[in-house]
Amino acid sequence: MDGPGVFGPAPDTLKIVVAGGFGAGKTTLVSALSEVEALHTEEEMTIAGTGVDHLEGVEGKTTTTVALDFGRITLDPTTVVYLFGTPGQRRFSHMWEELVEGALGAVVLADTRRLTDCFDVIDFFEARRVPFVVAVNCFDGHRSHRAEDVRVALDVADPVPVLLCDARDRDSVKEVVVELVELVLRLELSGA
Repeated sequence: MDGPGVFGPAPDTLKIVVAGGFGAGKTTLVSALSEVEALHTEEEMTIAGTGVDHLEGVEGKTTTTVALDFGRITLDPTTVVYLFGTPGQRRFSHMWEELVEGALGAVVLADTRRLTDCFDVIDFFEARRVPFVVAVNCFDGHRSHRAEDVRVALDVADPVPVLLCDARDRDSVKEVVVELVELVLRLELSGA
């Protein structure tokens, strides 16, 4: 998106997708990182979701993202990052295709209470050759699993970074995004 704007050159824009299973903390991550009030398409969960949305491990969840979350970070006067959070349920996976178009890369947010929810998301990004990192959301600061154990459980290749983070903590989430950008740069330099 280069070119002149009304007030000078328009900044370069980068797009990062935040994906993961239902209840993993994607909305929280986008909110923690965004410099503006994040846009959310959260709706109350209803009886219609019974038997479809499995609440094991997230029993207190009362809302769900039905389209996307959106946030923005200005890195410097010439670069802006847009964050797009996906819905977590498989029935909304048609949104993933739209949201990933033009993305620099993705953050797969993992919840170790529901780790199998990550398989579809990881397969999606691998099939489309979208660079991604896995960020293990450590709820309440509790780090019950090592990153390498999660890597093995998810069968994620060694070049893919697997990090521990707290989706509520801006500094923690910044580290995840920095790791994603560094991964993309490494891949571009290596010609992969």
